[in-house]
Amino acid sequence: GHVVVPVEGRSNGAVSAAPYGSASILPISYAYISMMGGDGITRATEIAILNANYIKARLEAHYPVLYTGAHGRCAHEMILDCRHFKKAGIEVEDIAKRLMDYGFHAPTVSFPVAGTLMIEPTESESKEEIDRFCDAMIAIRKEITEVEEGRADAKENVLKHAPHTAAIVLTQEWTRPYSREQAVYPLPYVRNAKFWPTVSRIDSAYGDRNLICSCTPMEEYADEPEQLVSTDKGPSY
Repeated sequence: GHVVVPVEGRSNGAVSAAPYGSASILPISYAYISMMGGDGITRATEIAILNANYIKARLEAHYPVLYTGAHGRCAHEMILDCRHFKKAGIEVEDIAKRLMDYGFHAPTVSFPVAGTLMIEPTESESKEEIDRFCDAMIAIRKEITEVEEGRADAKENVLKHAPHTAAIVLTQEWTRPYSREQAVYPLPYVRNAKFWPTVSRIDSAYGDRNLICSCTPMEEYADEPEQLVSTDKGPSY
């Protein structure tokens, strides 16, 4: 049963917050399972685990990996520990934002462990795309090393200013201590299919704590302003 839509004769509690559950989501999972079948699901799972362990093998020399099994393997996802970069003033958010300059949306940030990246490649990514992601993560690690060793400023660096928009790099005056090329074309492959972030760094914490609505006033949705609130009570019978 559910407190919003009670079901007669049911005494068990609600199984989801919404009265009808995830009606728009569950059919997607059902269709996927039905089309793949038992053999397909098994094969997809094997590929997902293989992809995750391939990423682990490429990145574990650059980032500590949490929660590996007895044989040093991970499951279908892996967790990179980025907490020790705090000593150099680099946060996991800086890595996530910098990935945008390389053309990648960041993986899960700070879950299930704060200060980490949880990477779940699934069975869908090609080896070429996985290699590009690994190359980006390794390049970012080198950028962090530059900060750690003092070769890059602790505050004025590509990580702290990431992501870089086209508007920023096309300004006539460039005052940052790194080049425009390093900002937006950090690796050769980025030139072939550059993804340009639409906005630069924002204050995420401020946005979470303060509701800022960019919607137009309600009056804009009415054909005539007076139509928004009508005093007409309708016909009387």
